[in-house]
Amino acid sequence: MTFKELGLDESILKALQDQGYENPTPIQAQSIPILLKGKDLLGVAQTGTGKTAAFAIPILQQLLEGEGPRKQRKIRTLVVTPTRELAIQIDENFSAYAKYTNIKNTVIYGGVKQTKQVYALHQGVDVLVATPGRLLDLISQKYISLKDIQYFVLDEADQMLDMGFIHDIKKLLKLLPKERQSLFFSATMPRAIVDLSKQILGDFERVTIEPEKTTAEKVEQRIYHVNKKNKTELLVHLLTTDMNDSTLVFSRTKHGANKIVKDLEKAGINSAAIHGNKSQTARQKALGDFKDGKLQALVATDIAARGIDIDELSYVLNYDLPNVAESYVHRIGRTGRAGSSGLAASFCMLEERPFLRDIEKLIQTKIPVVNDHPFEFKMEDAAEPSLKKQGGNRGRGGGGGRNSKPSGGKPKSNSGGGNRNKSRSRNSN
Repeated sequence: MTFKELGLDESILKALQDQGYENPTPIQAQSIPILLKGKDLLGVAQTGTGKTAAFAIPILQQLLEGEGPRKQRKIRTLVVTPTRELAIQIDENFSAYAKYTNIKNTVIYGGVKQTKQVYALHQGVDVLVATPGRLLDLISQKYISLKDIQYFVLDEADQMLDMGFIHDIKKLLKLLPKERQSLFFSATMPRAIVDLSKQILGDFERVTIEPEKTTAEKVEQRIYHVNKKNKTELLVHLLTTDMNDSTLVFSRTKHGANKIVKDLEKAGINSAAIHGNKSQTARQKALGDFKDGKLQALVATDIAARGIDIDELSYVLNYDLPNVAESYVHRIGRTGRAGSSGLAASFCMLEERPFLRDIEKLIQTKIPVVNDHPFEFKMEDAAEPSLKKQGGNRGRGGGGGRNSKPSGGKPKSNSGGGNRNKSRSRNSN
C-alpha cells in the first residue's frame, strides 16, 4: 500500500514525499482509513511506530475537506500530550505535513513565558498541540476556547496517568463538545487506561501494534551484571570502546541523571541531562546539541525521553533497569528504527534481577549476558547480606546465557556501526 492509495489530498501527498514517506507503517495503514470514515480510535502502539503521522494525516485531510469561507480561524483540532518535547515534536510534524496547505498549527507548553504562545493564538490556528497544565492555564485566562473542537487526540495516555494528569484530563473532557472525533493513544493498556478510554471514546475501533515484535528483531541486546560501585566505570569504558557514537543513557531518577553527567564530564565525555527539573531552554539545547553531534551522551529519565525522536540512533544504554517492563521496550525502541540495526545495553545490579526477569518474560527473549567485561559482578561486593544470599541461590549469571561475546570489539551491525546516527527524514513519527 502507498499513501496515494489512501485517497489523500495532493498537497498532503507532496508534503509526505518531501519527508521521504512512501509506504505507510502498519499503524498508519490500519488507522488512517478508520479515521477518514469519522470513527473514534483507540490506538495501542509504542513510540517509533509512526503514530503521530497516523493521526495527523487523516486530521489534516478532514480539515481540508471541511474548509470553507471563514472570517476568523478557530481551533478545530486539539492534541494533548504529557511532555514539552513530545508536544514540540508533534507540532513540527503537523507543520511538515501541512506545508502545502492553508492550515495553521501551533504548540503551547509550560516552563516558558506565555507571551509568544498567546500571540500565536491571537493570529488564529486550526490545530493546537498542548501540554495539560499550560492548556488549562490559558483556558482560564480566556485565551483559548474549546467549543469549536472537531478532532481531539490524547497521546501517550499511560504517561499522562503516571505524571498525575488524570484530573486535568477530566477537566478538559468537560470543556470539549460532545460531537467530536476522538483519538486515544497509549503504549500500554492497564485498567485505568481502559476506564479513561471509555470516558473519551464513542463508537470506536481499536488498532494494536505489538511492541515486543519490533524489539528483538531490530535491536541487539546485551546485559552487563555489575556492582553498583562499578557502574560509572563500566559506563565510561563502554562509551570509549564499543559505544563510541551518540548514546542515549537512561537513568531512573533526575538526581541520578545529573550525577551521571558529572561523572562523564570528569572522564572527558561530553554529555548533558534532560529531565523534568531542567528548564525548557536547557532541555531543548541539550537535545539540539545531541542531534548535532556535539554531545556523545544524552542522559534522560523515562518521562523526559518520551519526546526524543532521533533518526538512526546507534546506541541506548540502561544505566538503571526500569522497574516496569514496558518501559524497557520503549527505551530500546529509540534505536533500531525503520529497519536500521541498533544496540541496547543494560546494566543489572543484583537487586534489579527481578526486573530483568519481568523484561525477558514480556519480550519472550533471554537477553544475552556479557560475562567477561572489566567490571564483572562480584557477589562478595553486593551491598545487602540478604541480597548476597538471594544472588547466591541464583548463581552468578542471573537470568541470561553465558556464551555472549566479550565487551571488546565492535557490536554486530547491519548498516555500518558508527555512521548510523546521521540524521535524515524517516517515516517514524
